[in-house]
Amino acid sequence: MKKRAGALCGIAALAAAAIVTPAADAAPAPATPHITWKKCGTPDQPTLQCGSLKVPLDHANAYGQWISIALSRIPHTAKTSQGPLLVNPGGPGGSGLSLAGFVATSLPKKVAAQYDVIGFDPRGVGKSEPALDCEPGHFDPVRPSSVPTTRAIERTNTKRAAAFAQACESKYHDVLPYIDTVSTAKDMDLIRAALGARKINYFGYSYGTYLGAVYAKHFPERVRRLVLDSIVDPDGAWYRDNLDQDLAFNTRHQAFMAWVAKYDATYRLGKDPAKVEAKWYAMRDAVTKKPAGGTVGAGELEDTFLPGAYYNGYWPHLAEAFSAYVTKKDADALVGAYENFGAVDAAGDNGYSVYTAVQCRDAAWPRDWRRWHRDNAAMSTKAPFSTWNNAWYNAPCASWPVPPLERADVGNDALPPVLLFQATDDAATPYEGGVRVHQLLRGSSLVVEQGGGNHGITLSGSTCLDGYLSAYLATGKVPRGHGIADAVCRKLPDPKPLATRETAPRGATSGAALHRLLGFRTR
Repeated sequence: MKKRAGALCGIAALAAAAIVTPAADAAPAPATPHITWKKCGTPDQPTLQCGSLKVPLDHANAYGQWISIALSRIPHTAKTSQGPLLVNPGGPGGSGLSLAGFVATSLPKKVAAQYDVIGFDPRGVGKSEPALDCEPGHFDPVRPSSVPTTRAIERTNTKRAAAFAQACESKYHDVLPYIDTVSTAKDMDLIRAALGARKINYFGYSYGTYLGAVYAKHFPERVRRLVLDSIVDPDGAWYRDNLDQDLAFNTRHQAFMAWVAKYDATYRLGKDPAKVEAKWYAMRDAVTKKPAGGTVGAGELEDTFLPGAYYNGYWPHLAEAFSAYVTKKDADALVGAYENFGAVDAAGDNGYSVYTAVQCRDAAWPRDWRRWHRDNAAMSTKAPFSTWNNAWYNAPCASWPVPPLERADVGNDALPPVLLFQATDDAATPYEGGVRVHQLLRGSSLVVEQGGGNHGITLSGSTCLDGYLSAYLATGKVPRGHGIADAVCRKLPDPKPLATRETAPRGATSGAALHRLLGFRTR
C-alpha cells in the first residue's frame, strides 16, 4: 500500500498510448488511446478477444520507457451495455486474462450480457511485457528447512532471501521502482481511456480488493460500480498483514485437522483433532530429516497444505496424501500432492517475482532482521503451521533494493455504493480487513459469509452471495442493514471424503474453477 507521489497532472495526456517508440527515440504519446482486439476464442470461451496496450513505465514521464499490458475481453451481447467490467484475481502477481471468461460465464447470462468483461495481466505479469522472473527455480525442491531450529538454518534462509532480492535488482534495476500498486491503478485508468469509457466497473478478489480501493482513491469520479471480495486490511500492508495471516492460517489448518478427525473411518488418523494435528507435525519433522521421495521437505510440505487454508475443496485430496504417508509410508502420495498443490512452475516464478516487487515497494518493511526474528519467533509459538514459511516468502523485503513508498490511504467518501464480500473465517485476508474497509469506504455495503473459511467466496456456489452480486451488477442496488454486516449468508457445507461422496457438493465445481484462477499466496 504505498502511495507513490506521481504527477497526476500528466494522466490526461498519458491516458493514451497504444503505440509508442522506444525510450531512446522517445516521442509524445498519441492523442487517442487504442487497443486492437483480435479473436482468441477457445471451445469454452468462443467470443474471447485478446489485445494489449502500451503504458508508461513511469507515469510521471511520458517520454521515457513504455511497457505493454496484456488484455482479454468477453464483449457484451445485450442491446444496452453497462460498460467495461475490469476483473482482477489478486496476488499481487496473479494473471487476470482467464478470469474474464470465468466471470462472464459464471454470472447470470442476463447480467453478463450487459458488460464487456475485461481481464488484464498487471505490469510485470504473464503476457504483459516485460514479465518479471528474478530467479527461475527459486522454489525448486528441496529447500532449506523453514523452521529455524538452529542459527545456521536461519542464516541460510536469510542469505537465500537476500540473494533473491539481489537477483531482482540485477535483472530489473530500471523496472523495479515502478512495479507497485499505484502504478498498476494508473494503468487501469489508461485501459479505461483506451476502451472509450467515462467510468469503469471493477470486480477484484484478494489483493485485487486493495488494487480496486487504490484505483478508487485516485480516480473516484471514474468508478461506476466496485465489488471487492475477500478484503485486504489496508492498514496492515504489508508486514503486519502477513503476521495476522499466520494466526488465521493456523486456525484454518486446525479446522482441516478437525475435519480429518471427523472422517476417521476414511483416513485412520484418529478421532481427536489435537492428535491428528500432532501427526501432521510429526510428518513435517520426518520429511525435514528425510524428504519424501527426495522431493518434499518441510517447506514443500507446508506449500502443499497451505492451499487447504484458502479453499476447503482441497481437503479431501490433501487428507488422502496425509493418510497415505502416515499410515502406509507412501511417499509417492505426498509427492503427488506436492506436484498438484505446492510445486511452483515458470508462471509461479513470475508471480512470486511480481509479488515481492509490489509488496516490498508498496510500503515500509523492517530492515533489521532482529525484528523479523523476534516477531516470527513469538508468532510461531502460537501459530506453528506456516509462520516461518510465510516469513521466508516475504523475507526479500528486508533487503529490497528499492526504497519503499508511502503506504496508501484508501479512505473514500466520494464513491457510489460499493459492495464488499467477506467470510468470517477467511485466513488469507482475515475478517477484520473487510470490516475495516467497510468503515473506510463510506456508504459501502458489507455482505458476510458466516462461518465461511474460503478465500474468494462469490461465483463459488453460494446462491445467497451470488444473488447480492448479480443484483448489484444489474441495478447498482446494495443491501442495507443495521449492524456491522448489511447482509449475512450461511456458509456452504464442508466437503466430504472422495471415497464417500457420490456427487460433488453444491458449489464444488465453480469453487474449484475459481480457486484455480485465484491461485495460492494471494492476498
